[in-house]
Amino acid sequence: MDPIKYNLSEDRIPTHWYNVQSDLKQPAAPVLHPGTMQPVTPDDLAPLFPMALIMQEVSTDREIEIPEEVRDILRQWRPTPMFRARRLEKALDTPARIYYKYEGVSPAGSHKPNTAVAQAYYNKEEGITQLSTETGAGQWGSALSMACAFFGMQCKVFMVRVSYDQKPYRRGLIESFGATVTPSPSDQTASGRAILAEHPDSTGSLGIAISEAVEVAAQDPKTNYALGSVLNHVLLHQTVIGIESIDQMELAEDYPDIIVGCTGGGSNFAGIAFPFIGKKLRGERDCRVVAIEPAACPSLTKGRFAYDFGDTAHLTPLVKMHTLGSTFVPPGFHAGGLRYHGMAPLVSHLLDTGAIEATSVDQTETFAAGVQFARTEGILPAPEANHAVAGAIREALKCKAEGTSKSILFNLCGHGHFDLQAYMDYNAGKLVAYEYPEEEIAMALSGLPPI
Repeated sequence: MDPIKYNLSEDRIPTHWYNVQSDLKQPAAPVLHPGTMQPVTPDDLAPLFPMALIMQEVSTDREIEIPEEVRDILRQWRPTPMFRARRLEKALDTPARIYYKYEGVSPAGSHKPNTAVAQAYYNKEEGITQLSTETGAGQWGSALSMACAFFGMQCKVFMVRVSYDQKPYRRGLIESFGATVTPSPSDQTASGRAILAEHPDSTGSLGIAISEAVEVAAQDPKTNYALGSVLNHVLLHQTVIGIESIDQMELAEDYPDIIVGCTGGGSNFAGIAFPFIGKKLRGERDCRVVAIEPAACPSLTKGRFAYDFGDTAHLTPLVKMHTLGSTFVPPGFHAGGLRYHGMAPLVSHLLDTGAIEATSVDQTETFAAGVQFARTEGILPAPEANHAVAGAIREALKCKAEGTSKSILFNLCGHGHFDLQAYMDYNAGKLVAYEYPEEEIAMALSGLPPI
């Protein structure tokens, strides 16, 4: 059987998104309604999402066409460049060939606009005038506020309190695009007030911020909710990264033996890896795929593969994913946006079926990797991206120890220009290696729904 070619336009931009659900040997578990415990219907999701995105969420078509209006905007920065990290290879004295796809060239500075633009477009088409959302490190909030500005929509962002305090400049960027930014938990929603009543000094979590954003959307017919990771349609939109990467690796006359991706909710990882995983699932070309997550938020490596709520207030449907429990509140560490209690169901399913691997790194190793990358390649990565850099360095050093020349590809999903306080803390020796305690994980997991 001839390999399936992903479609590109003359300017090398993907014309279609790739849907990994088309190539799964067994389908992922259905999303359940928390009241009936039956699979959700499109009508169940209609109060939060436009029907076009709901249909993408459940589609098993291999390719879904990217609207021309969306591609017109993506052309501002796509295709994003791929580089070979030759100076890093030299510094590591490794025979490995290290490639990185650089998503930091987007106007918002990360991969997040790939789905933000698409989501804003589909909501605008259905008459929605405002989107509400959560953001951790601020990458997603920056991207969605920019996309809403492009389409003349309002945007309301609930930003996890610890990041709201740590990253005033990221907050300033979001506000410059015209969005409102509220530290979460807040007194603006019932779910936020409930958290503050019990924990007045809460540093917040993505689960809490999601609850607040969903609550706002559910109460206003002209407001929809937009999520920056986890959901199938979000991961779908990010596959432009991997499709371009396959094309660019062909131009380099190479192919990755190992793909490394940082994972928080799964969108960046899926973007770089899913088109390659599709080739692997179809038997066209094999490669190892490694997901890297923070040791302080280890959903894939220490969480349970089970049905759980996507938010803290239990306003969302139940999804089967690797989870640390919806009550999980991460410490104020510098993993950027990689703080979510759960993992994308499709990423979780691929790990459960053995298609990918997962490992974790602590924050000191990630920042050491980021500093080394900056000093050799000249790009200061975002804290999230540092996890992928650290994973690539680990694999390159393994090649050195084994004396093998392998090709390693990772996605440098964003720059760290708004994360300099974290680097200053690292350079001052203020960051410590931290792994989330097993007893705290067990406590959070004890509250999983009894399914």
